[in-house]
Amino acid sequence: MTSTAPTTNLARYLGRELLEPLHLVTYMSDEPNRAMEAIGFDSANYWPLYFAGRAAPLGRVPAAVVDAIFYNFAPGMADEFYTGVWDITTPSEALAAREAGCVAALRRILGPLADSPAIARAADLALRLALSAPVEGRPLYAGLRSIAVPSEPLARLWHAATLLREHRGDGHNAALVAAGIDGQEAHVFAALDGGMKPREYGRLDPLTDAELETVVSRLRDRGLVDSSDGFTAAGRELKDRIEAQTDAAAAPAYASLTSEERDQLIADLQPLAARIDSVGY
Repeated sequence: MTSTAPTTNLARYLGRELLEPLHLVTYMSDEPNRAMEAIGFDSANYWPLYFAGRAAPLGRVPAAVVDAIFYNFAPGMADEFYTGVWDITTPSEALAAREAGCVAALRRILGPLADSPAIARAADLALRLALSAPVEGRPLYAGLRSIAVPSEPLARLWHAATLLREHRGDGHNAALVAAGIDGQEAHVFAALDGGMKPREYGRLDPLTDAELETVVSRLRDRGLVDSSDGFTAAGRELKDRIEAQTDAAAAPAYASLTSEERDQLIADLQPLAARIDSVGY
């Protein structure tokens, strides 16, 4: 990846391949769950601590608001698992626990890289990207923008990666809405894009077979999924268009650095992403 690449390609490469792995410790490592357990959650019951940690930047909003902003959860999940989380803890405590757990996970995974000069350098550049992104129409990103930026370099880098991940996610949801693809249909699209059948995709597990068939049938009726539960040509084109629109919506943030700064950020992030890829979460 060079500095002459289009900004939309940079948004996908930097955002998804280099920064998102740093954010994904939030959901794929044990340390964040244990940190949430320490403030009162049951780590064996994943979804309440997930909803509390991710929704905490929004404050004490109703479950319906969380469901709308998160967009792609099965009907009733937010009401079931988010309702009551603020009887266990506060949003500020959830934010602090989540951050501490994620930084601990990154320290374990990255080893000596966690204290390298590249971390502070990448944190400053990534944070500049993250704070230059447009806020309009991006509610979860806006919530994250309202909380204090950590001072410790690895925490700052995780925070920047999380800001950019949720900014991209808000933009992706807007593209899905514009395309008339609801949250469960989006999961079907993701499954097919990954070479899976819909039933194999974990985020569709809450749906019964009948409910899942209803979702897939809607896509078949629109000519987007074929009888073998694969993309039609129209479905493939729509999925690609949604991803291109997501890249375009994310792109403004990535135009805020000079070409030299972007190259430096890429050079600093590549060993981190490679380390995560080699050892897992």
